[in-house]
Amino acid sequence: MARAASRNGDGPIIIKKYANRRLYNTHSSKYITLDFLAELTRKDIDFKVFDAKTNDDITHGVLTQIIMEEENSGQQMLPVGFLKQLIAMYGDSMQGMVPQFLESSMDNFRKNQKQVQDAIETAITSGPFGHIAKQNIEFMRSAREALIPNLGDLTGGKAAQTESVADLKRQIAELQAKLDKIAAD
Repeated sequence: MARAASRNGDGPIIIKKYANRRLYNTHSSKYITLDFLAELTRKDIDFKVFDAKTNDDITHGVLTQIIMEEENSGQQMLPVGFLKQLIAMYGDSMQGMVPQFLESSMDNFRKNQKQVQDAIETAITSGPFGHIAKQNIEFMRSAREALIPNLGDLTGGKAAQTESVADLKRQIAELQAKLDKIAAD
């Protein structure tokens, strides 16, 4: 998924991380927190984090740190089985394919998020307490739109949904072909 540029449109916001573990936003000339970077990520605002001393790009490590803090705060999203499988892939011959596969899968999931939400909503609202569930869903939708304005429809309509599903099927077929080729070698 394409990342939005920084607020001024000049590319990613540059963050410097100092030896004392403090983060400095060079765009706003302010010290910031990991929570601030997590919020930028949620808003799809692009940024890069550099070590202030060596000027090495440490964005990957900082994003991993944000995930660790989210997971430790009770907001666990990554199942233990998934984490074990991910760890097992390090050093495996397939390791080089994993990042692209995960990124592509997440992009497709986000593109189809509306479709998934609609399916869950239909399943929930068809029960005996459907009218209460519908009211709660509408309340949550209104609250989300009030708190996170201008997200718009991530799916882009029925044609985009069909195209996304077809694209996902094509990608799975390509991955299967690569796996078959590797297995044959």
